[in-house]
Amino acid sequence: MKASQFFISTLKEAPADAEVVSHQLMTRAGMIKKLGAGIYTYMPMGLRVIRKVENIIREEMNAAGAVELTMPVVQPAELWQETGRFDKMGPELLRLQDRHERDFVVQPTSEEVITDIARQELRSYKQLPKNFYQIQTKFRDERRPRFGLMRGREFIMKDAYSFDRSAAAAQASYQVMAQAYRRIFDRFGLTYRAVTADSGAIGGDLSEEFQVIAATGEDAIVYCPTSDYAANIEKAEALAPQGPRPAPTQALTPTPTPGKSTCAEVAELLGVPLSSTVKSIVLATDEINERDEIVNSTVWLLLLRGDHDMNELKVGKLPGLDLGFRFATEAEIVRHFGCKPGYLGPLNLQKPLPVIADREVAVMADWICGANVVDRHMTGVNWGRDLPEPDRVADIRNIVAGDASPDGKGVLAIERGIELGHVFYLGTKYSRAMNATFLDEDGKPKPFEMGCYGIGVTRLPAAAIEQNHDGRGIIWPDAIAPFTLVICPIGMDRSPAVREAAERLHQELVALGVDVLLDDRGERPGAMFADWELIGVPHRVTLGDKGLKDGLVEYQHRRESTATPVGLDALLPFLKGRLKV
Repeated sequence: MKASQFFISTLKEAPADAEVVSHQLMTRAGMIKKLGAGIYTYMPMGLRVIRKVENIIREEMNAAGAVELTMPVVQPAELWQETGRFDKMGPELLRLQDRHERDFVVQPTSEEVITDIARQELRSYKQLPKNFYQIQTKFRDERRPRFGLMRGREFIMKDAYSFDRSAAAAQASYQVMAQAYRRIFDRFGLTYRAVTADSGAIGGDLSEEFQVIAATGEDAIVYCPTSDYAANIEKAEALAPQGPRPAPTQALTPTPTPGKSTCAEVAELLGVPLSSTVKSIVLATDEINERDEIVNSTVWLLLLRGDHDMNELKVGKLPGLDLGFRFATEAEIVRHFGCKPGYLGPLNLQKPLPVIADREVAVMADWICGANVVDRHMTGVNWGRDLPEPDRVADIRNIVAGDASPDGKGVLAIERGIELGHVFYLGTKYSRAMNATFLDEDGKPKPFEMGCYGIGVTRLPAAAIEQNHDGRGIIWPDAIAPFTLVICPIGMDRSPAVREAAERLHQELVALGVDVLLDDRGERPGAMFADWELIGVPHRVTLGDKGLKDGLVEYQHRRESTATPVGLDALLPFLKGRLKV
């Protein structure tokens, strides 16, 4: 293709609302154009990237035996009401009515529609397994859309859904998809990790996220550098400390801590490590009647080491807290502790309440906590001697770097990532809710065992940029670059020799199947190079009168700081090697 036939529109400055690098560079490179909050037009340069992402996904999904279809963007609410998600999903689900006042939704995902298709079309075990996928527009009404395509409201997603006759068969289908995803992300040319994850609101048991590593990532990824272990921070298990609890060596002592209400302040005041303090987190659970009225509330005390943070996902899976919890009100806290927040602890409670200690706290000795009196803490606290053993010991904290790896093969490190793919084993969550069954070999109806597999198609280019950029612009991996190679002729409009050599090279590369663009706009060299460095085309060949007289052109990869002279006669073999064609 020639630049004069394409549309190139670059900007020197990013818009003021572009907070992250990918948003800034995609806008400056003319890849996206904002239409509204979280809604973007994919301009020709950006659409080429998106189509390449889609093609890689489509090829690998087809190779894995999945079958493509397309489901409507606007879906009847009745299907979502069958599963209860019409009400449960909250304001992110865009609801609307047609002229007859019938309820519809704009799809954020399509479990309901695909399950409806399965219950109508897949009647026998002989038709299973089956995996349907689509690459389709989605909409989620984000409260605060930001970061360009990283967290937009309208986006393109690949979602796939597998249907099997048994849990074992469904998990085999899951593994097929998990391996297909690894091939897809390998082909994208990005550094990524597949991490064990929680299934979240979509439901399910077996689950992995595919995270592209980037310093600006929203997610914390826990991994072991000396093994294959990787998980998101919500899922990563904090192992119980080795060895028995030490014996007490200090007396229980009320200690003045005037104006020091946090563990960090108390540790500094007393000159002790923060890890010797214990913080109290007070939660509450509510019993609701049929009229959505609170009929009873239970207050819970969670104890964590002062240098650790509570993991809400882990807490939300504990019996008694698994139906939903909230942070206790100040009135509830005063009623149970006789003190306002800031000096709370498990000693001298006004009313009994269940106590859950983190695994680390359960083996601590001589620890420090609030005394339930303003400006006072207790030092030398010990289980058994000073207070009863906790009602429950559980893993309720976030991992920190240096913790032991759950696989026993080293210690854990933490890095940032951007979630781009997620694979779930759903089981019968949706098939039972929608009475989607097939006749098994024994002639009896059984619910489908399902899996769900998603990739954020339009989010992926943004994540690729977050991982691959410099001060000059984007650096695309070859597989998803808008063009693989750009030919930059110097003075093409003035030199017949340069024009002839550039056009001949363009034709030869097209014949080889290279996705090449010839910049025939007649721009000055500085402006031309700046455009292509901003846009991020990975390979560049520059031709000029002076070089051609010596039989030379210049090649430069986008990551290289200097150009390499290459003889005209050797250029095609050289480019074949660099482009791997």
